[in-house]
Amino acid sequence: MTFTKLSAAAGLTAILALGACTDPASLSTNTDPNQKAKQGALIGGILGAGVGAIANDSNPGLGALAGAAIGAAGGGLIGNSLDKQAAELRQELANDGITITNTGDRLIVSVPNDITFDTDSSTVRPGLRSDLQKVAAHLVRYPQSSVQVIGHTDSDGEAAYNQGLSERRAGAVADILQAGGVTYDRISTLGMGENSPIASNLTPEGKARNRRVEIVVIPRN
Repeated sequence: MTFTKLSAAAGLTAILALGACTDPASLSTNTDPNQKAKQGALIGGILGAGVGAIANDSNPGLGALAGAAIGAAGGGLIGNSLDKQAAELRQELANDGITITNTGDRLIVSVPNDITFDTDSSTVRPGLRSDLQKVAAHLVRYPQSSVQVIGHTDSDGEAAYNQGLSERRAGAVADILQAGGVTYDRISTLGMGENSPIASNLTPEGKARNRRVEIVVIPRN
């Protein structure tokens, strides 16, 4: 890659980032309903600029601009779709223990193990099945996405046991999603055991947060 290509892509990236940072609306409030869509457009624009500059040997600057426009449009569409999906899921799921996080390029539906499974069990409690069935119905309405089901534990007990338990719990949740109509080819499962905490394992509160199953919804182009 030549220095000109790098400069074009880097320059456009800086402009896009500066524009986002100096948006008056973003400075005055953090409640912009289109925040994730804008983030998606920004990410798409940055990636598109880099690809466009590399692809256009004759005029990397023009290639960067074209790539940025295409990438921003695609990223904005993804961001808008995720905003809509997150809002719908929050309305549909009655359980306050389930959290829905829109990162700008994916949704993470986090289900605490304490409300989903009995201790040392990988059988989903009857009371949570209806919520997981609602998640499945939602995923059926939005087929253009892949779904990762990831099991997590705290650090209590043997690491090898925790790994196996996280795998079984992820599989149990995935089975309910598939039974609800989500096709097999869209779903993958992963057990992380105690290896990916989101809080300290030194407190009961932290351990409770770490015990979870995450349903990660990733849009597919």
